[in-house]
Formats: sequence, structure tokens, C-alpha cells
Amino acid sequence: MEALLHYCWKHKLFPLRALETTDHRPVEVIDPGLHNRHAGPDFFNAKVRIDGTLWVGNVEIHDKASDWFLHGHDRDAAYDNVVLHICGVADTTVKTSNGLVPPQMLLSVPDHVATHYDELITTDHYPPCYRIIPELSRLVVHSWMSALQTERLEQKTEAIKERVRRCDGSWEDGYFVTLARNYGFGVNGDAFEEWARSIPLHAVDHHRDDLFQIEAIFMGQAGLLTEESLPERYREAALSEGYFTRLRNEYLYLAHKFGLKPIAHTRWKFLRMRPQNFPYIRIAQLAHLYFTHQAGLSQLVECTTVKQMEERLSSNVSPYWETHYVFGHPSEKREKKLSSASLQVIIINTVIPLLFAYGRYKGDDSLCDRAFDLLDQLKAEDNHIVRMWRECGLKVENAGDSQALIQLKKQYCDRKDCLHCRIGFEYMRKPQS
Repeated sequence: MEALLHYCWKHKLFPLRALETTDHRPVEVIDPGLHNRHAGPDFFNAKVRIDGTLWVGNVEIHDKASDWFLHGHDRDAAYDNVVLHICGVADTTVKTSNGLVPPQMLLSVPDHVATHYDELITTDHYPPCYRIIPELSRLVVHSWMSALQTERLEQKTEAIKERVRRCDGSWEDGYFVTLARNYGFGVNGDAFEEWARSIPLHAVDHHRDDLFQIEAIFMGQAGLLTEESLPERYREAALSEGYFTRLRNEYLYLAHKFGLKPIAHTRWKFLRMRPQNFPYIRIAQLAHLYFTHQAGLSQLVECTTVKQMEERLSSNVSPYWETHYVFGHPSEKREKKLSSASLQVIIINTVIPLLFAYGRYKGDDSLCDRAFDLLDQLKAEDNHIVRMWRECGLKVENAGDSQALIQLKKQYCDRKDCLHCRIGFEYMRKPQS
């Protein structure tokens, strides 16, 4: 497997014998070079001593030497500076586009590395590396967790930047789309993002002092103000009680005024969902939050503590939704604010990534640092991923830790990308018992 040869070369995990070229010249690896994940040779600026002569240049790796020709490297000048060609099977001699023959070395994967790698990618249970976790040093765990935490924020930053780009460069609009997406709490995340992008906030702002009109636009753009969107068993009651009809009429007027087009109501999921998570309630909460002007991007950027953010993001609903979960079906009156646990999820997945992304955009390191500080202030998330790692012996003390472990599971374990995981590295380099 070529990827495993890359791995062994990068980490200098060589067989316990002297290295030599296929024509029996001794090879000493001083620096394997910089791993290149893009077009061109696999490693840049490697330093190798071949038969006493120091060579500085690029290294190319293949399963079989003949892959050099299969990939067209013999016709590509980008490979003329290859100072060492490495292969698992030396079935031919290679040439560059200028007719030179680079030194070639046969490299075999050490038995213990191959065995451990096979265990990692074929084991069904998670995580397959559980046996080595209790043996890891605190330094290894801490450094990897820190790297994963940053990697997760960087990944979310790219998603936020893309939303801002799609909002014509408006960070306020990009923030609203991000917030809306996370109000879907996974199940309805895609639908909420599509819904938020369909709302022209510059137009809604003209009616921001009227909660009823905001709710009409928000519900209407969600496609939830049509008769066919109503649950059949509540349809007659919804049409007769009046509030649905008033909202629908107001939306039709505003939709004509601003040229609005709703998303399909079929985008929303209700099955096996608690009533407080129904899209009606979440949209009503967002409408109220938007109406109060209390949780815009500028206000949240000013917050320095989790408590301040919770106060900003705390939102209620209009009186109708205090006694309903769906149109036409009254329920016991109750305050429908986001729970403390839900607020923390919103802060972790919306506010903190926004602070980090906005800090990068503005070149303000204090905002990026605050994002990490807030993760340290928040309790660790409690989900099956975090519980799995806890059972393996990893300490999870705050939200920074839980975010790191979610990143580890989703980006490495689920993809079987053990070759780029530091725990996988420690597992594979461990001698066989």
C-alpha cells in the first residue's frame, strides 16, 4: 500500500537492516523532506546520503517502480529533481524526462507496522487503538488534543467564510445563517441553513420593530404558511382559529412587496422529535431573538464570558407559541426558551467559531484567544462520542476537549485515517508483544 510506504518514509520507520539502492549503494536518510499532498513529487527538499554523497531534492514513492511510467513521470519535468525513487516492488528502472536515471531504493514496511495498521483498519469496534491509550504520555495527549481543537475551529472557519461569501461578504448575514443552521440541532440543520439564506435580512430590517411581521416572514419563508404544510389532523382547527390565517395573509403581502420565494415545507423533519424541537418553535425563537436586537454579531463579539453570551442568546416566543407546538393544536402554556444545555450547544457551534473566524478575518488575535478561553469555560459535551473516549481512559474536562474528540472521531476514526492520527502513530510504532 503506497500510503503506508509514505508513512514509513515520513516517520523513518525502516526495517532493521541497512538501507541501500537497488544497485547496492548505501543510503542514509538525514531528512525525509516535506510531505507534499498536492501535484508533484511526494516529498520536497529531502536530504539523503547515497554512497557518501549528500543529495538534496525530491523523493517519489510508488507501490511498484513501473507506476512511475504509468503516472507519466518520465514525461514530466517536475520529476527531474527526484534524488531518490522509493518503491515496494522494484520491477523496472525509471528515467526522468531529461533521460537521467534517479537512484532507486526498495523499501519494505516493517512487520510490526504492517500488522498494527491492519488491526486499525479492519477492527470493527471503536476506537481500534483503545489498548494503547492508557499508555500515552500526557504530553502526547495534550499536544494532539490541542491540535485537534484548532483543526476543528479551522474547519468551521472555512464553512463560515463560505457562508459569508454566499451572503455577498456580509458577516452579519453569514452569522445569521450559521446561527440558524445550529438551531436545527443536526436533524434540521440543512433545512435551517437553506431557510436562512432565503431571507433577505436587508428587507426584513424595515419591519424589525414588529414581531408579528418578522414571524410572518420567517414562517412564510420556511414554507409553513401553506395549507398543505399543516398536519392533516390539525388543518381544520388551524384555519379556523385565526392566527395561521393572519400570518399567511401578512406573509403574502410582504412576499409580494419584497419578491420572496419560500423553501419547500417538505424540507422539515418532525418524526421522532420532541415538540420543543419542532421547526415552528425554533423559528419562533429566532424571530423573537431577531426582534429584540440583542444577539447581533457586534453584541456577541463584545461578550467575554459564557454567562454574557447565554443572556444575549436567551430568547422567548410570541404569545401564540407559548400555548402551541404546531398550528391548530393548543397545549399547556409554558415558557419556551432554549434550555441551558441547548444554549451551550449554540455557543460551542455558533458563537465560538464565529469569534475565531472573525478574529482571523480582522487579524485580531484577541478574538481567537477568547474563542479558546470560552471553550475552556464550558462544560464538556455529553454524547456517545465523548463517552466512548472517556471509557478508553481519556480525560474530558471541558468543551475544548469534547470538541477535539469529536474531531478525532469524525475526521480520523470514521475515515480510517490512522496514518495521520498521532494515536495511530504511537500504536503503529509500538513493537509487537
